Amino acid sequence: MKITASKLRENVYRILDQAIATGTPVEIVRKGRIVRIVPAKRASKLARLKKRRGFDGDPDDIIGMDWSKEWTELR
Repeated sequence: MKITASKLRENVYRILDQAIATGTPVEIVRKGRIVRIVPAKRASKLARLKKRRGFDGDPDDIIGMDWSKEWTELR
């Protein structure tokens, strides 16, 4: 993300938190030169995944299900 120094000054904490959370470097343009802010350790892709529920329902209901129609013998 490229921003000017004045934009960084306006939102410094939000921009720094975003860079830490996403691992994306922030480039600040000042007097025609670029200064880059990069988190020391990039966040893993797994850590950035949105948490989701894996099963919707009562897990005990799985025990009594008849799966014989779904399964076939390997040939």
